[in-house]
Amino acid sequence: HSKDEVIVRENTQTIYVEAETEEQVRRYLKERNYNIEFITKLEGAHLEYEEKSDHFNVERAE
Repeated sequence: HSKDEVIVRENTQTIYVEAETEEQVRRYLKERNYNIEFITKLEGAHLEYEEKSDHFNVERAE
């Protein structure tokens, strides 16, 4: 990002992507102009918690 651009945490968003590997997720999102902070696998209680959110929508990486 440029020095004139300020990243504001309150403006960040979460994207849920179903894929086999982190590399597959990165390839899937490559064409989008996103600053990806990190990719993490959701499973167990964390996944169950996120699934309860109204904003939980899974994209499938092909």
